[in-house]
Amino acid sequence: MCIAIPGKVKSIVNENTATIDMGGICRDVNMDLMGGANESQIGRHFLVHVGYAIAEISEEESEETMHLLRQIAGLEEIDTPESGSI
Repeated sequence: MCIAIPGKVKSIVNENTATIDMGGICRDVNMDLMGGANESQIGRHFLVHVGYAIAEISEEESEETMHLLRQIAGLEEIDTPESGSI
């Protein structure tokens, strides 16, 4: 199974690479599939798979996806009617 991780562009390294924060872990990511890296992408959210940004997503979608990934990993409690979190 393959998975893409959401992240937020923090800085531009060069015309092909951006530094993306994925849940507190920053990595340099190839932006070629997004037309290259540029300053207008700072603060925007992307899905990252094997070192490449593969799609731009909304901030809300990024946060929800990261929340679900943390639940799957057991790092956050799963929201259930019994837990009163919903």
